[in-house]
Amino acid sequence: MTTPVFGHRSADFVELYQSVQPRLQELFGTADPVFISTSSAWGVMEGALRNVTKKKVLNCMSGAFSDKWHDVSKRCGKEAGALRFEWGQPVDPEAVRRELATGAYDSLTVIHNETSTGTMNPLADILTVAREFPEVITIVDTVSSFSALPIPKDELGIDVMLTGSQKALALPPGLSLFSVSQRALDRAANVNDRGYYFDFHEFLANHEKGMTPSTPVIPLIHALRSKLDDIFAEGIDARHERHRRLNTLVHDWVKSRGFELFPAPGFASVSLTCVRNNLEIDVAALNKILKSKFSCVIDGGYGKIKGKTFRISNMGDETDETMTQLLANLDSALAEMKVTVG
Repeated sequence: MTTPVFGHRSADFVELYQSVQPRLQELFGTADPVFISTSSAWGVMEGALRNVTKKKVLNCMSGAFSDKWHDVSKRCGKEAGALRFEWGQPVDPEAVRRELATGAYDSLTVIHNETSTGTMNPLADILTVAREFPEVITIVDTVSSFSALPIPKDELGIDVMLTGSQKALALPPGLSLFSVSQRALDRAANVNDRGYYFDFHEFLANHEKGMTPSTPVIPLIHALRSKLDDIFAEGIDARHERHRRLNTLVHDWVKSRGFELFPAPGFASVSLTCVRNNLEIDVAALNKILKSKFSCVIDGGYGKIKGKTFRISNMGDETDETMTQLLANLDSALAEMKVTVG
């Protein structure tokens, strides 16, 4: 990120932009371009709605971020349907089928890995259903699952797949990556109010020149290239296995200490663990000890389940050593709080 910045319309930038494309396409599992946006993933999440929704969007809602997507849809002036599930419960593909069968919708939003609850939705099953409705464009948020496990965009039939830089990619925030199918581009071509900053066709036209529509955050793209070097040096399969292994390590700790997983059985995330606070510990006090004595923190729960849950991440650059140390720190902090575990 300390590489001197050059002009974003220069040959140097074209070389940088084009150098990351083949490996991004491999990670996305796509032959389509992978666009780079200077924004949080929320920018692309909103922009996707503006690009592909003409009639009505069906929002699959099962946590804080999928709930918010419904609110964003309405703020964009889109007709929106709410397919609600209890937090911690996965999206039911049959419920998706029933709603789409009404013929009311032309787009569908799904969060693959609901970060707020640590719940991983059955993406392949949902997309199998969606393919029964050719007029429906699918928009999938993979913010906290991308690169932690395989998500083959083209094979699954995802129309818009997006992620952010700050989760499993372990980069600073401020960059989002997304890939768009030809179906979605064709839909966008017939939408008049898709705006400029997140216009899919602006991204495509500039991509073909090795550029972005607007001034990009060049230092983060340098960081992205470095991160891709790391990912492919480790090996994609090895990276996925590391995430599975570390996730199992955390799950084993949770169960052995007498806590419970928050998500429904069989639907827990592989990149983070949302723990039900069934022992009723003071999560804020726990974090205070972790920060003051061990220079680390965990998440104290999000939204309406704050304090009722806590979350432990194992994504990105975490290793067996770092996760083992974190769990040892948690044991020490719980002992200091005189919490009986196990």
